[in-house]
Amino acid sequence: MSAELVAVLAVITAAMVFDYTNGFHDAANAIATSVSTRALTPRVALAMAAVGNFIGAHLGTKVAQTVGEGLVKLPVGVPSLGIVFAGVLGAIAWNLITWYFGLPSSSSHALFGGLVGATTVASIGTVQWANIAHKVLIPMVLSPVVGLVLGFVAMVALMWTFRRGHPGKLNRGFRMAQTVSAAFMAVGHGTQDAAKTMGIVVLALYTGGYQSTTTEIPQWVYWASATMLAAGTYTGGWRIIRTLGRKIIDLGPSEGFAAEMVASSVLYFNAWVLKAPISTTHTITSAIMGVGATKRLSAVRWNVAGNIVIAWVTTFPAAAFIACLLYFVTRPLFT
Repeated sequence: MSAELVAVLAVITAAMVFDYTNGFHDAANAIATSVSTRALTPRVALAMAAVGNFIGAHLGTKVAQTVGEGLVKLPVGVPSLGIVFAGVLGAIAWNLITWYFGLPSSSSHALFGGLVGATTVASIGTVQWANIAHKVLIPMVLSPVVGLVLGFVAMVALMWTFRRGHPGKLNRGFRMAQTVSAAFMAVGHGTQDAAKTMGIVVLALYTGGYQSTTTEIPQWVYWASATMLAAGTYTGGWRIIRTLGRKIIDLGPSEGFAAEMVASSVLYFNAWVLKAPISTTHTITSAIMGVGATKRLSAVRWNVAGNIVIAWVTTFPAAAFIACLLYFVTRPLFT
């Protein structure tokens, strides 16, 4: 077995582990609101989210291509695979840290930060900072703002439309509607997050010399990434589910429905129109804050929201720093 093949397999294995941690870390994105409002039981919600992630993975080609070719430029060879390996390990480490503390940080930005950090300290490869700014940093700032504003607007529209409805009947109706909105959210999560792992696997195949382009995605990469994300999602990240579903605001069925529909719409627009790999965590969390603010500003537990924002801001540089350290540790294995 050649050194190139061993290195490629190591990176692909790390990418699949990241994909799994992404699943249980970000399971809350798709199901927290539905579980907290009792629209779905936890296991039914997780199963639906896993299926949705699996389906969505096959719809995220444009995002995968952005990750594979748009963030860093690496020459073909084993040393480049060491960069990707350290970057993915940095993302895994940050995922586990934030999961332990129940903070809904972005697995996507952890991955981007890890990849950029390892590339920055290596003597080969270049970071495409213009693309980082356009495809990562600007969406990182705008997607929470858009989610917050649209969440508020959507909730106001629902309140006005159903202002004369019977509360009991409306709650039952919105619980049923949440089955649909949660499914849309699950597919949107797969479209965004499985695609990022696919982009890393394709980058590994390219730098290892096993394919000539970073835009071609073999079918087995779709299936492997989708399966691992779905498996991780079904495991469930209960610490973060509790944070999103209960600690930010006290969600009702109508608020949950509005937040999920807004967040999933933003995910689809960015994946299919802008080709931008945005954070599902940022989008759904800000949408929850937006719908909660329609009750009254004090309904949102801003101290919890503040901790989440701190995790958002520190994710990219923290994962980059961890990846830098891991690159120097693992570099001798990729010479």
